[in-house]
Amino acid sequence: MMIQKLTVAITGASGVGLGKKFIDYLPSDIETHLVVSNHALSVESFENRQVTLYSSDDIAASISSGSFKVDATAIIPCSMNTLAKVACGISDNLPTRVAAVALKEQKKLLLAPRELPFSTIALSNMQKLAALGVIIAPPVIGYYSEASSLKDMEKFIIGKWYDALGIENSLYKRWK
Repeated sequence: MMIQKLTVAITGASGVGLGKKFIDYLPSDIETHLVVSNHALSVESFENRQVTLYSSDDIAASISSGSFKVDATAIIPCSMNTLAKVACGISDNLPTRVAAVALKEQKKLLLAPRELPFSTIALSNMQKLAALGVIIAPPVIGYYSEASSLKDMEKFIIGKWYDALGIENSLYKRWK
C-alpha cells in the first residue's frame, strides 16, 4: 500500500531534531499531519515544510477520527509516557488518540522510543504493542551502513523508518 496520508506525532523534547528531519525528508506527495507536544514545540520550529500542524491538546482534530482515513502513523520520538499510555489504551491527548485510532483501524503504527536504557516496564509495554502489530523502532545506529557522519547515520535511521512504513526512499546505501 502506498502511503498518501501520514500522521506524525513528536512527543517529548529529547530527539525532536530527528523527528523534524523525518518530516523534512518525506516525499512531497505525502499529505502530512503533524502533532507536536508542548515540550517538543518549545524546542523546535516546524515551519520549513508544508504540514498541517495540530496542538497535542486538540483531541477533536480531524486526525483523531478513523473516518479521516490516515494510512499510517509514526510517533518520532516517542516518550516513555506516550508509549505507556498507548500500551494501556489511554487516549488523553492527540498523540495517544491518533495511536489508538491507528490500532483500532489496523493501520501501520511506528513508535520510536527515545530512552536508554529501557526499563523492564518499558520493555514490557513495547512487547505488548509489538504483539499487536505496532512497529517498535528506536533510533538504533546501524554500523553496517558505513555512515561517515552524523547526518548519514540520521538518514540511515530515517530511511529504515520509511522502509518499515512502506515509504520509498534512497536515504541510505542498501546492502548489495
